[in-house]
Amino acid sequence: MTAAPTLHFHADPGEFLAVAGDHLAADPVVGTVVASVTNRAAVRRAEGVATPDGDWWLVVRDARGAVIGVGMRAAPFPPRPPFLLPMPTEAAVALARTWHERGEEVTAVNGALPAARECAAEVARLGGGRVEVAQHTRLHELDELVPPLSTPGALRVAAEDDVDLVAAWFDAFMADADEQAGRARGASAHETPDREELLRRIRGGRVWLWTDPAGRPVHLTAANPTSFGVARVGPVYTPPQQRGRGWAAAAVAEVSRLLRAEGARVCLYTDQANPTSNRLYARLGFRPVVDMANLVVVR
Repeated sequence: MTAAPTLHFHADPGEFLAVAGDHLAADPVVGTVVASVTNRAAVRRAEGVATPDGDWWLVVRDARGAVIGVGMRAAPFPPRPPFLLPMPTEAAVALARTWHERGEEVTAVNGALPAARECAAEVARLGGGRVEVAQHTRLHELDELVPPLSTPGALRVAAEDDVDLVAAWFDAFMADADEQAGRARGASAHETPDREELLRRIRGGRVWLWTDPAGRPVHLTAANPTSFGVARVGPVYTPPQQRGRGWAAAAVAEVSRLLRAEGARVCLYTDQANPTSNRLYARLGFRPVVDMANLVVVR
């Protein structure tokens, strides 16, 4: 009889990366969220910023001790959904049972299918309720970049003086995305980075603004720092009054070109319910990699 996978939890993101780094590096596009969030947490911990209570990172091992799955609970926004990468179904179910046994409240699970779905279903079975899909997402990787037609204006790196505008557009991004996908504004749980975190990202040169011919910012595209050779683009935001003019296509294409020039593979997530963004990224050369979902347990 084959032994069941075992779950190993880590409170230190650096310790987790030391154990799971090779696993993440083996499929760095699929692992982009866990890799980028964990690397950011490890950097902050090294700078003396305490890891929030309740954050953890998971390593799933098989009977031989090989790493066969990972996950984390490090979301700074409620309900702090765990994020799971591919893992055996029995590990996903065992994870839900572990939460139940130690009294850890989980009302949402994000990540790769079917692991996230199997885990959420067991959470619902143990605690009552039903699983609903809050958002179907799809991870894409840039194949051959297809630049759009020439667009007026230019891309520039955001400066510290832009932080208030950047904060407003980061905050508006998810509410507008909900509306574009046919959901109520604010229906999706999401992170709104605080001012210090936004300044950190701006200083890191990973926030760009597209400016119109008069030099006015009309669009924002950001990207996460490269992790295991992969840079994830997002958020991508154009205020409503500026849409339909090609700003987003131009900015994402140019940002992708810059990231490629650094040697990075480029990926991004789309909301499957938003046909506009899916068509845009397909035209630019992004190709689907894996479907994921944000799931909630409704009681």
